[in-house]
Amino acid sequence: MRFTNKTDIFFDLDHTLWDFERNSALTFKKIFAEHNVAVDVEAFLKHYVPVNMKYWALYREDKIDHMTLRYKRLKDVFDLVPFEVKDEVIHLISEEYIKYLPTFNHLFDGAIDVLEYLKPKYNLHIITNGFQEVQNGKLRNANIEHYFDTVTNSEMAGVKKPHPRIFEYALELAKAEKANSLMVGDSLEADMEGAKSIGLDALFFNEAKIEEPHDFPQIYHLSELKNLL
Repeated sequence: MRFTNKTDIFFDLDHTLWDFERNSALTFKKIFAEHNVAVDVEAFLKHYVPVNMKYWALYREDKIDHMTLRYKRLKDVFDLVPFEVKDEVIHLISEEYIKYLPTFNHLFDGAIDVLEYLKPKYNLHIITNGFQEVQNGKLRNANIEHYFDTVTNSEMAGVKKPHPRIFEYALELAKAEKANSLMVGDSLEADMEGAKSIGLDALFFNEAKIEEPHDFPQIYHLSELKNLL
């Protein structure tokens, strides 16, 4: 299939363009080395990935605030490893994680190529639930901020994906028409269902090759966008 009559493409950032898992692993390696935290990073990440997803889901649902998210995801993982660490060290790691994470700039394969292809043809935008200070740093350090006309984050919109209002806010900010716009993201709940809730077309970036049933068109590699737009 091809998406026709589109003028504006909205991307999620983490896990869609910006390789969150790879950059996150490099961040923890740096922090653990600097503070002599004797934990195997690979073992740590096996727990961290699902724990982080759990707390982000709670954060999206406004059941916890961002400080609880930042602390609890680390506390739980150190308990699971297990590795005894003082609370003040967890808070320090949490702060340094936010500080260092945007300094790593690995993107998914094909990201620059597809942005170069799309930019002359479409207005490009970001919609993200990530923290503004962190997401802006990621875009800047990955040298991709110049591709995007607008960046909408949950702090600006006052709500998080999949809430309909963040998508409406992004469309208003971009001065884009819903019928002529497309959302591209990796989360069935936050990106796909959120976009669908306001009648915005959505394309699922299934790089993780999840097998959960859904009715959204999908791609497995960013380069496939060239065949659809």
